[in-house]
Amino acid sequence: MTNRNAAAQKWWWLAGFLLLIIFCALSSVQAQSSLAARVEQLEPRLLPTSPADSLLLTLKGKYAQALDRKDEETAASCLLEMGRVCYHLGHYPQSFDFYRKATTLFRKLEKPAQLAATLNSLGTLYYANKQPVQARQQYKQALLLYQQTTDANGLAVTYGKLGHLCEKQHRYDSAFYYQRQAMRYYQQVHNKAGRAKIAENMGSIFEDLARYDSAHFYFQQALQLSEQSGDEIGRIEILNNLGDVLRKTGSYAAGLQVTRQALALALKTGEHHQLSGAYNDLAKTFSLLGQHDSAYYYAAWSRKYQAAIYSATTNQQLTLLQTLYNLEHKDQEIAQLNNARYVNRLIVGGVVGMGLLLVLLSSVIISRQRLKIRNEQALSEQNQRMHEAQQELMRIELRNKQLEEESLKQELALRSRELSTHTLHVIQKNQLLEDLRSQLDELVREDKRDQKKQLKQLLHQISQGFHHDQHWEEFRTTFEQVHQPFFDNLQQHCNTLTAGERRLVALLKMNLTSQDIATSLGVSLDSLRVMRYRLRKRLNLASGENLTAFLQSL
Repeated sequence: MTNRNAAAQKWWWLAGFLLLIIFCALSSVQAQSSLAARVEQLEPRLLPTSPADSLLLTLKGKYAQALDRKDEETAASCLLEMGRVCYHLGHYPQSFDFYRKATTLFRKLEKPAQLAATLNSLGTLYYANKQPVQARQQYKQALLLYQQTTDANGLAVTYGKLGHLCEKQHRYDSAFYYQRQAMRYYQQVHNKAGRAKIAENMGSIFEDLARYDSAHFYFQQALQLSEQSGDEIGRIEILNNLGDVLRKTGSYAAGLQVTRQALALALKTGEHHQLSGAYNDLAKTFSLLGQHDSAYYYAAWSRKYQAAIYSATTNQQLTLLQTLYNLEHKDQEIAQLNNARYVNRLIVGGVVGMGLLLVLLSSVIISRQRLKIRNEQALSEQNQRMHEAQQELMRIELRNKQLEEESLKQELALRSRELSTHTLHVIQKNQLLEDLRSQLDELVREDKRDQKKQLKQLLHQISQGFHHDQHWEEFRTTFEQVHQPFFDNLQQHCNTLTAGERRLVALLKMNLTSQDIATSLGVSLDSLRVMRYRLRKRLNLASGENLTAFLQSL
């Protein structure tokens, strides 16, 4: 009856838990629908709101789509273009971030041409930020990449940038070298606009060196090339430079005519920077001609366009910052909502899976509970029998260990008796040899010439018997079997003992007398004292420490 009540309580508990799970799942589904609606409300706000940020927003959208498709090359190209947009709008930190990410992707994809173009843009950014050393490093890396791919147009662009950088650093020899290299590659690809730019750069170098005739020549060449290429913006800048050269050489009328041509082109194209420069050059020319009213008039127009440029640049930067802020803020919100949606999906899936698992577990538990009740008594009896069998096995094992211990004790006693027998045999044999040697010494001292040579040989053989005893190997083997821990400890204390010192140690370990040890080793007592002294030094024993006691402690 108690088991049935417990099973009923478990069923009620499982039913309540399942109802709670279903309620949580419904709440999660409702929350997920709310999140989806919030994401849909956020998406339309990402549309461009003004012309200043429309290009950046378009590139940002393409970049996000490329990331979704895992198209890293398109994503890197979008980053490069976004970096250029931010650079032209004067937002250098964001431009640097985009360039850096594009460089990483192009390097990973092994796209040398795109990587070199990005490095050139990064070098231009460094130059604009007053960091010429870093700019030169980027240009050099781009140059190596273009040389590997034999891209003539890329080499021309990079050489031109290096030449312009050297010019601004007043390194005119290097500037001439790089500009001539750029001109050579532009001629190979028949790029008239590029040749016009390089000719203009050459004219600027000569103008800095006050070589106005050469500067005038290159500016005229640049003007002709720009007219052929149809580059009106570049032609305005060239005309302004040409007017500066004419003004510096005193040809005010000719300079005034050229500057007015630049002003006409600037009015046609509506370029405020070029208009400001043209009006400023007219003001300078009229000032040099002594017509100060006209100079003041054109200077006022130049300031007006400068103010307009500054205002437009400021507005563009503010618009860009606001756009970047909005993009970042919306991206964060969308990412958070998407993460929440993903988490909710996981929760719903987990709850449903857990519910199914609990239903399955409950059915298994009920079926197994009945089986457990039926088998509980049988299992208890089986455990009792196993316990008794284990106790019996332990008793048998204990008896076996006792028998093994007795056997080991008997074997140790046998080995000890064998060791004593060997030792006694060696002592007796050596004692006999000692007596023989003494008798033979007396015969030798009697100085019988016919027996002296033979007796000496006999003495020599007996002495050799002391050092080449055949029973020593049997003695050493038996001793090591009986006292194996002793030799292991001795090896740890000193591992440089000789064979003779090990023999002396073994005899000292057996507590033999000095006379027996000397007899066994075939040496005198004085020699034994010397051997003991050397052994003490080898073992590093302190003065006063007993050698035998030390060996017995091992």
